[in-house]
Amino acid sequence: MSTTADEEIVTEYLRLGLAFDLLEDGFVDAYTGDPALRAQVRDEGAPDPSALARRAVALRDQLPGSLPADRAEFIRSHLTALECSARKFAGEQIGFVDEVRAYFDVDIAPQDPEVYRQAHRELAAALGVADDPATLRDAYRAYRRATEIPADRLGDCVTAFASALRDEVRKTVDLPIEETVEFEIVSDQPWSGFNYYLGDYRSRVAINTDVPQQLSALPHLVAHEAYPGHHTEHCRKEKLLVGGGQGEQTIFLVNTPQCLMAEGLADHALRAAIGPDWPLWAETIYADLGLRFDAHRATAVGEATAGLLNVRQDAALMLHDRGADPDEVAGFLAQWLLVGDDRARQMLRFLTSPLWRAYISTYVEGYRLLGDWMGDGPDRAERFGRLLDEPLTPAQLRAELAH
Repeated sequence: MSTTADEEIVTEYLRLGLAFDLLEDGFVDAYTGDPALRAQVRDEGAPDPSALARRAVALRDQLPGSLPADRAEFIRSHLTALECSARKFAGEQIGFVDEVRAYFDVDIAPQDPEVYRQAHRELAAALGVADDPATLRDAYRAYRRATEIPADRLGDCVTAFASALRDEVRKTVDLPIEETVEFEIVSDQPWSGFNYYLGDYRSRVAINTDVPQQLSALPHLVAHEAYPGHHTEHCRKEKLLVGGGQGEQTIFLVNTPQCLMAEGLADHALRAAIGPDWPLWAETIYADLGLRFDAHRATAVGEATAGLLNVRQDAALMLHDRGADPDEVAGFLAQWLLVGDDRARQMLRFLTSPLWRAYISTYVEGYRLLGDWMGDGPDRAERFGRLLDEPLTPAQLRAELAH
């Protein structure tokens, strides 16, 4: 049972996190706690960032109190992230690698370009073309254009995959009967999709039409944002953790270890729900919709492009660690991801957003760390279930991997 002192720690953590939303709208990704607390923080007005940094340090020094070790570690790692964010808001110059480490508790480094060259060779083989840059670029762009979902069919496809994935997930995950996801189509955003968790087992998922949706990517997107990704995780944690008295789980904050864990989970969601042969499953759903999807070619292309995972993180390092010119970075993205300048500029928009500039590492390092931790053994499904249900941190996964 929590003591009054523990409740005060959790309440101060929530107050601290809520205050950041007054410095940067959207910093609080989701809050399902007491609305009176949020109103109280809002009424206090925009805080001094330096004071927020001091509050984060002071609260961290109070841990663990009598909190269980997992809860204390969760709060401690998030206070480290919040301290760094506060220092950034205060105008302090912090190296990008150090910033990412403080936010997400991972270390990042550039990838060997040979990994990208090998991915291009494998992609050329998958597409059946020569692996010289111009030929491969044209062939890959043609492949992507040919596999774009017609705009007037996007809604039907989203509905079909959401329904099918929900049915699959409910076979193994206990979801509240009242849970719902509402999908909406938006534009003029730096991301391809976004889950707005509203509490009470409800989500609104926005899909950005500025980014053409591909036949092979849409199942990933729906799984990532809804079943068994973000929406499913929020529902499980609201039911088990918040329902069990862990008030710190009522808030979800950008640029914290919470994000790395959530994005890594969501990027593994489609395989967790369907398995490695998901393209064959998707092929049948598209066929029912009157759309042709080549599962075998999509598998080969997907396996090849997996080697390009680090490209956008390397672009962020170029921008924020090495001070590269944005035009150079756009060229780097276009070269290795084989996209046009417009798509490279859309990616650059995300990487230069003050709120999201470091966030790309949640996808790269989150996918890698969680994949290593889950492995490919018989307990993979059980471990994915733990990610849905437990307040795990990157440090805890590394500790388990070490044993």
